[in-house]
Amino acid sequence: MATRYWIVSLPIAQNSSSSSLWSCLQESISKNSFDTPLYRFNIPNLRVGTLDSLLSLSDDLLKSNTFIEGCSHKIRRQIEDLEKVSGVVASSLTVDGVPVDSYLTKFVWDEAKYPTMSPLKEIVDAIHVQVAKIDDDLKVRIAEYNNVRSQLNAINRKQTGSLAVRDLSNLVKPEDIVSSEHLVTLIAVVPKYSQKDWLSCYETLTTYVVPRSSKNLHGDNEYALYTVTLFNRDADNFRIKARERGFQIRDFEYNSETQESRKQELEKLMQDQESLRSSLLQWCYTSYGEVFTAWMHFCAVRLFAESILRYGLPPSFLSAVLSPSVKSEKKVRTILEGLSGNSNSTFWNTEDEGNMGGLGGEADTHPYVSFTINLI
Repeated sequence: MATRYWIVSLPIAQNSSSSSLWSCLQESISKNSFDTPLYRFNIPNLRVGTLDSLLSLSDDLLKSNTFIEGCSHKIRRQIEDLEKVSGVVASSLTVDGVPVDSYLTKFVWDEAKYPTMSPLKEIVDAIHVQVAKIDDDLKVRIAEYNNVRSQLNAINRKQTGSLAVRDLSNLVKPEDIVSSEHLVTLIAVVPKYSQKDWLSCYETLTTYVVPRSSKNLHGDNEYALYTVTLFNRDADNFRIKARERGFQIRDFEYNSETQESRKQELEKLMQDQESLRSSLLQWCYTSYGEVFTAWMHFCAVRLFAESILRYGLPPSFLSAVLSPSVKSEKKVRTILEGLSGNSNSTFWNTEDEGNMGGLGGEADTHPYVSFTINLI
């Protein structure tokens, strides 16, 4: 599927017609750039309005296009990210049941949604409001999904990080702990290469340590986890002495109810994440179609407005969609320029001094209306 298209309009000469210009364009493309797909871009007879209203509208067209295009790409990227999480390749995006590129190349104006008798500014404003609402909804939905992901990631980091920071609840069993009126078991995090030092000194760090009470519970690449049992009254002093020797005493209290609560919290977060991911993904697929539909109608209005300002009244131009390869671009530009013989458009030739720049702020000006659509 091509991902980069030109939407163009060519002026129809007084002694010519739309069908004859289309035939000339087809023939020229076929002879000189046969690998360039070419399609008619059917724009209905829209309401022109006044010249002032068209000039005012043209000032906002590029800015609005950037926003709508950006929203389209944002949703597409979100779909790819969500599919990647589940290890699935993103499905081909569709608009009204057809592939995205087919919707563009076989574009049909939706009269029910965008009545052609409405002023152009009213159509553009309606499109902008529609896309802005979807963009706002997307931000809210992504924030909700990312909030649950962040909570899960925080829990996972605690469960998979080093022994110095990770959650110890699944490593320490009830039988590893001695807890009575006088005795307490502390959990020590010992650097991997200091285990001999720990075993040789822990009994003498303070006075009231139970001999041979230290047991190795777990180890990772950096640390080992040991228990040590001592008198309650000596616990604070032992923490200080252990820290001085480079050993960390982790705060830990085994509680079966807390363990079960954490397990349930984790399961709920995982369910919430999957539910939100599925819901957001479905919403993105639907909303992408809505935004893309709105974008293509916006492009039709933009092409119509810029063509009127470029070629004058009454509307007399041929609109088309092309997708030239990079190596064919220069040839296709030459063909399009050759077919733009209308005197009203020659002023816009890029070789003219003092070029005013394209309508709507386009940087690449030509003697015909042209702008680029990037599907990705």
